Amino acid sequence: MPCSACPCRAHPHEAPSRGARVTGGVPLAEVVRSEFVEGLHRGSVVVLDASGVVLDRAGDVRSPIFPRSSNKPFQAIGMLRSGLRLVDPADLALVCASHYGEDQHVARVRTLLRSVGLDEGALRCPPDLPLHQPTAEAVIRAGGGRSRVQMNCSGKHTGMLLTCLASGWSLEEYWLPEHPLQVRLRATVEEFTGEPAVAVGVDGCGAPVLAASLTGLASAYLRLVSAAPGSVERTVADAMRAHPEVVAGTGAEDTRIMRAVPGLLSKGGAEGVMAVAVPGAGAVALKIEDGSMRARMPVLVSALRRLGVDVADLAEVPILGGGEPVGEVRPIW
Repeated sequence: MPCSACPCRAHPHEAPSRGARVTGGVPLAEVVRSEFVEGLHRGSVVVLDASGVVLDRAGDVRSPIFPRSSNKPFQAIGMLRSGLRLVDPADLALVCASHYGEDQHVARVRTLLRSVGLDEGALRCPPDLPLHQPTAEAVIRAGGGRSRVQMNCSGKHTGMLLTCLASGWSLEEYWLPEHPLQVRLRATVEEFTGEPAVAVGVDGCGAPVLAASLTGLASAYLRLVSAAPGSVERTVADAMRAHPEVVAGTGAEDTRIMRAVPGLLSKGGAEGVMAVAVPGAGAVALKIEDGSMRARMPVLVSALRRLGVDVADLAEVPILGGGEPVGEVRPIW
């Protein structure tokens, strides 16, 4: 979502220099139509083994990118450390979610807000329709429209509000980077990636997005699934893995892959980002340079094979012609 959707008035956020851009990507996937290669998706990907050593890589995995929603588990850890208390693990999964705006997601957000005497008017994520197309169509048929509670980051924003109340922080401008909440969350992201956030931008939901390298991101995910039972980071990982439908939604990539591989933790981000970790095997982080989401799963499946994890069925991304499959997006790395 463009920055114009952000409720922030002045955007006093740190940012890369005007000329900064994503570079260093290599061809990772090709688009095949009727046995003819009509396009390529470039990007970067890193594969870490269970000890955190780089097992394989392609492209630039050291320069910073915006992980977008792949940062959410670490932001959730920062919220828990700052006083957020949730009884139901599914609610914690919702705080980490880029949810599809289905009825279960919307109901859960509203219930959490009501539990502290708030309504969706307190949210500062932008109004949106559900990402789940059938649900969006049902909303429109019923005469409804965009709302903040349906926006895919409303769970994260709800968690932020509840954390502010628990910590005695103001709810005013909770989304701005200088707010005590966001200062805490930045420190947590930097701790887990092991890197300073050299760039801070405005995410699609209006909250800060913190830059990290793919290597730092993969390392952070490995820490989540390797953490001791009962630790805050393990609590977040366990909640997400136990409730993948809450983390994403019906048919979503994160939901499908976490259901397919027991113990696997996955969280995608906008602009072609994906981060995955498997206990005892390793972790993967990738970025598709043109922001395409369709290339993520084929590349991820190829990367997971290097860790001995086979989810070939999830790699199928058909190319349609006349409404019928006539090709595919397939990895070339």
